[in-house]
Amino acid sequence: MGSNSELVRTLESVLGISLGESVSDSILVIATTSFAVIIGILVLVWKRSSDRSSSSVKPVVVPKFSSLKDEDDEAEVDSGKTKVSIFFGTQTGTAEGFAKALAEEIKARYDKAAVKVIDLDDYAVDDDQYEEKLKKETLAFFMVATYGDGEPTDNAARFYKWFTEGNDRGAWLQQLKYGVFGLGNRQYEHFNKIGNVLDEQLNEQGAKRLIPAGLGDDDQCIEDDFAAWRELLWPELDQLLRDEDDANTVSTPYTAVIPQYRVVIHDPTVTSFEDNYSNMANGTASFDIHHPCRVNVAIEKELHKPESDRSCIHLEFDISGTGIMYETGDHVGVYADNCDETVEEAGKLLGQPLDLLFSIHTDNDDGTPLGSALPPPFPGPCTLRTALARYADLLNPPRKAALIALAAHAIDPNEAERLKFLSSPQGKDDYSKWVVGSQRSLLEIMAEFPSAKAPLGVFFAAVAPRLQPRYYSISSSPRFAPHRVHVTCALVYGPTPTGRIHKGVCSTWMKNAVPLEKSRNCSWAPIFIRQSNFKLPADHSLPVIMVGPGTGFAPFRGFLQERMALKEEGVQLGPALLFFGCRNRRMDFIYEDELNNFVEQGVLSELIVAFSREGPQKEYVQHKMMEKAAHVWSLISQGGYFYVCGDAKGMARDVHRTLHTVVQEQESVESSKAEAMVKKLQMDGRYLRDVWTVVSNGSLKHMLNLQDGGGLVRYSPTVST
Repeated sequence: MGSNSELVRTLESVLGISLGESVSDSILVIATTSFAVIIGILVLVWKRSSDRSSSSVKPVVVPKFSSLKDEDDEAEVDSGKTKVSIFFGTQTGTAEGFAKALAEEIKARYDKAAVKVIDLDDYAVDDDQYEEKLKKETLAFFMVATYGDGEPTDNAARFYKWFTEGNDRGAWLQQLKYGVFGLGNRQYEHFNKIGNVLDEQLNEQGAKRLIPAGLGDDDQCIEDDFAAWRELLWPELDQLLRDEDDANTVSTPYTAVIPQYRVVIHDPTVTSFEDNYSNMANGTASFDIHHPCRVNVAIEKELHKPESDRSCIHLEFDISGTGIMYETGDHVGVYADNCDETVEEAGKLLGQPLDLLFSIHTDNDDGTPLGSALPPPFPGPCTLRTALARYADLLNPPRKAALIALAAHAIDPNEAERLKFLSSPQGKDDYSKWVVGSQRSLLEIMAEFPSAKAPLGVFFAAVAPRLQPRYYSISSSPRFAPHRVHVTCALVYGPTPTGRIHKGVCSTWMKNAVPLEKSRNCSWAPIFIRQSNFKLPADHSLPVIMVGPGTGFAPFRGFLQERMALKEEGVQLGPALLFFGCRNRRMDFIYEDELNNFVEQGVLSELIVAFSREGPQKEYVQHKMMEKAAHVWSLISQGGYFYVCGDAKGMARDVHRTLHTVVQEQESVESSKAEAMVKKLQMDGRYLRDVWTVVSNGSLKHMLNLQDGGGLVRYSPTVST
């Protein structure tokens, strides 16, 4: 009874009322229960209000793919389950998307599978951990893209180097069954090199190949290639992952779930979170594709003369005070925004106001994950205008997966059926011609199917890929410009087969950039440096031959600046030849004064220029090479280095053939012997290429340099779309 009296006094104190002298137990129970309910409701209301308030101002942190821990693996692989590891090496995200799609289907088909999707860069902290971890793998798949001229992607480079250079391990992976799907583009000489080499090395080191390596070709439809490779996989996995009692049953047809973010709409009076990026270095700062650095545009100027009907921009980024460092020959990755016109059109097609403030999330309200196929969210809350400008790829032809997502939200049955057909195996030819061949952008597709309005959570997860950085060969040397990164960019502007005027995202942004020298409110962009092996010889006395027409001259401008700085330091330089090409000296002879000065200063021994539109016949750099064949081969024979930068499909291929002819004629050898000698130059690192692929349709040229299957349009060093 004493405890009841204390409780009564407590209630009287809290409620501010008198309950009288005698209170029965039942009344006391009712009172305390009612009080608890009231307090609980108040707490719940306060918490929800607090959540709404805090979520409106708290930025969504973009999580980096966390490294895997052995104890996590062991915990997930329960008794009777089989661990399945799916590794990816990606530059634009397509290989990662395929890895996640494969993981989702394996999980849906096989209860026995414990699946992990693994970024190769996060597989091991140190190289000496690779061997120990791989020995524990029993079933693994590798989705790996080839970058540029036969190189691994950034996130796969460390693993690839370790795995392919350790040739003395013997057959140490006999416990491992594996499959490889490569992502490439047949326009490149080293088509799917990384996938092929990895497949061969795994087999040579004792692992058992489940199915032949898949060779995805982004020059056609890489999604179809992946689907065909995946279908070969299921009979093999049925043998490994299905229980004996259901081994003879037919698998349930799998339908991929359309990924969708959870969207939270925020009060427009709340300040939005804008990711303005870091631009200050500290002791642990490291700028890369995931963590770019905000820098200002210091200088922007037109390189073509007024008579030209084209445009080429010289742009300088100010990196002073950022801690960014680069080497001559490196690439710079630039994140540019979609132009206002494109953003306005996208907002209308989505039927949403551009000032809508929202954020996207990869979990449900209760914190449970929505699914592993979702890419990390972009920072928020932000306006729809910012999201469309910064994060959505709107001008590339959409993938088939995007068409499936649009079909699922099409109100008009005819539009839904047409979208489904285009994304089906039966509609392969129509998709190839009507979407890819006609270069229909995502926005054009959305305009063709106006009833297919995907919710924002679906649009950003499944319809619009993430806008990728554009890569440029840096056209400066840090010895000459330590606080600037120079870029040489040709403006991409022209009609597509549908009549749409295509404006390159980054080249248009650069064309319209406001430099610091003209306004304190100057343009800025997030950038990062990507290292390259396109370097001058360590021995500066060795001869150098450079072939770079048009914007292919960009890295050689850096080379020549470096040679100028070395010469001023008293370094003895070897001879240097430059084969440059353009249409007409009165229109597009870029950096003409600089080139003449390099010759006058003795930095460039000889400048040989091919003008393709001045004479009765078109003349290109390969023709000039043949005129100088004896001199070219003499310099190479003296230990010289041979460099090419430009279009891989056209110019670089023609130059390669010309070099083969030069060797054959100058050495008087058979064709096979000449090709072997050229190959040896490549293997010795004395024949280096910085190339991209150009696909021409009418006057529009799409630049490709990634074999990562990110869509028709790719972005090259030196020229961007």
